[in-house]
Amino acid sequence: MKINIFKKKNNFKKRSSTPSANFYWKIAVLSTFIIILASFGFDYYVFVQRNKEVALPAAKDNGQIPTVNKNRIANVLNYFSEREQTSNQILITPAPVVDPSL
Repeated sequence: MKINIFKKKNNFKKRSSTPSANFYWKIAVLSTFIIILASFGFDYYVFVQRNKEVALPAAKDNGQIPTVNKNRIANVLNYFSEREQTSNQILITPAPVVDPSL
């Protein structure tokens, strides 16, 4: 009498030649997590670099910030007032009515 306690089972199933979809999901989740962490790191780096920069340009001679010329402001206001007048004229004049019988 032969006792086979540790009997080897022969498994003749064909192994799949393609990897399982679970493997691809793990790669997708891991790569997404790495991209999110990298974006947080990059955003923090940009934030720190931006805070080091001076917000206002350095004054050249007496410590005052240069202002806009008053003539430029007047020219811009004139331009917009002319545009407003033109728009009002267009709104006031009636549109020509096309005769549908022609």
